Amino acid sequence: MRKRLSWATSLDWLMGLVALCALIAVLQTFIIGKHYIIPSVLLIFSVLFGNLAWYALQGARWAKLVNFWCGVLLTSHGFFALFWSVKYRAVLGDYFEGVGIVVTLLVFFTTFLYAKYNRLHVTS
Repeated sequence: MRKRLSWATSLDWLMGLVALCALIAVLQTFIIGKHYIIPSVLLIFSVLFGNLAWYALQGARWAKLVNFWCGVLLTSHGFFALFWSVKYRAVLGDYFEGVGIVVTLLVFFTTFLYAKYNRLHVTS
């Protein structure tokens, strides 16, 4: 299986990016922040999301299903944040609605197309 960036691997690469960001956070909190407990918790996330990305890119259906449901939860989070978020609204100010709607729709369509191209809705 080729591991190129496409709609069929979009959420797989997103999970890989999350794993990379968590790994960078581990290094930052351990080396710069001089914390020792927080990096071990962040390391769990980097290993978890890294394995999801790896196995999904290898074609494991279970990993693709988990990535799909992560996309559904992320879309739901973005949708509900449009109505009830205080922190995101404070950070983005007047741009919150525009950025929030675009990001939520982007994650929604990415998740939808990921499920379509990987045939996750087909049971047999």
